Amino acid sequence: MLRNGSVGASSPSSDAAAAAARPVRVWCDGCYDMVHYGHSNQLRQAHAMGDYLIVGVHTDEEISKHKGPPVFTQEERYKMVKAIKWVDEIVPGAPYVTTLETLDKYNCDFCVHGNDITLTVDGKDTYEEVKNAGRYRECQRTQGVSTTDLVGRMLLMTKAHHSNIDEDMDYRKHKDNFGKGPKGHSPWTGVSQFLQTSQKIIQFASGKEPQPGDTIIYVAGAFDLFHIGHVDFLEKVPKLAERPYIIVGLHFDQEVNLYKGKNYPIMNVHERTLSVLACRYVSEVVIGAPYAVSADLLDHFKVDLVCHGMTEVVPDRDGSDPYEEPKRRGIFRLVDSGNNLTTDLIVERIIKNRLEFEARNQKKEAKELAVLEAMQRREEAKQKAAVPGQEDHES
Repeated sequence: MLRNGSVGASSPSSDAAAAAARPVRVWCDGCYDMVHYGHSNQLRQAHAMGDYLIVGVHTDEEISKHKGPPVFTQEERYKMVKAIKWVDEIVPGAPYVTTLETLDKYNCDFCVHGNDITLTVDGKDTYEEVKNAGRYRECQRTQGVSTTDLVGRMLLMTKAHHSNIDEDMDYRKHKDNFGKGPKGHSPWTGVSQFLQTSQKIIQFASGKEPQPGDTIIYVAGAFDLFHIGHVDFLEKVPKLAERPYIIVGLHFDQEVNLYKGKNYPIMNVHERTLSVLACRYVSEVVIGAPYAVSADLLDHFKVDLVCHGMTEVVPDRDGSDPYEEPKRRGIFRLVDSGNNLTTDLIVERIIKNRLEFEARNQKKEAKELAVLEAMQRREEAKQKAAVPGQEDHES
């Protein structure tokens, strides 16, 4: 097929030159349900393998057929993926099984997926065709986070999900049993602890400093389970200035727990940092920002504007307004995102469909274990075939 608008006959040398000059187009696809920093890290790695990243997102119908009910609607998932800063283009309603036809349709050289496995409803590898054609690349799966784990945290709502010290028996049981099939654990579905590193923050950070003439806008909050409500808010904030530079202040876990209660946050501050840094509307993150927006903070970052959404502002410990100083300076603005989704409402969705999600996870893990066993059998057969006389000796 002709690619990138090339028309007519050409010599082999000009074909080679054109191929070398044109951008490398990369394809990723998935459910991207409950988008988290693990998804963002996959897309970051995929983008680094080429020049232009296209992400296909499956419909609710396709996900329900092959995996079980998604937490978020397809429209919510499309918008979440578009907000990730390494994504150049999305394809709504992408087929669940990745084919050469799809790659060719979007002029993609190859597709990228994490080093886990994705299966159809009948247990087949969804990337088999592109793997066989040599148009498949693999990236490292991010340890310590999965949709399975996040759903489990919400079902239990224990403090232990962001602490390695006071782990209670309920959470330990969750780690042992959540989504576990009768034959044990799959290496791709399960719970493990996320360990933050400075290198990971550097990989996610833009590294861009504010420039003269930029309007520095500060927003603060928990940004827990970074979701479409947050994205809609952060998309509106830059529209307040011609050249915005958005700084997000993230509160420490203990601070969030004080004003949110119910054993929030679900994600710890390290996880929340990466989730926010992956958003294309965010320029910088302050990790462990003070709850009250103080004069020192405003002066240090040379803040021109402070914004808050339409959610309730809980008073500080002493009963004072945490936005008292920016209001005094006349730089405080309320921003209506037009979206009332909150972390509480997401938790309600999960609890309402608890049995369906638990069944989904168990079904997913059972399929993965069956594939793993088949892979192990094939490997054992290869090893036997490589040793002359092995079968005769055993018989």
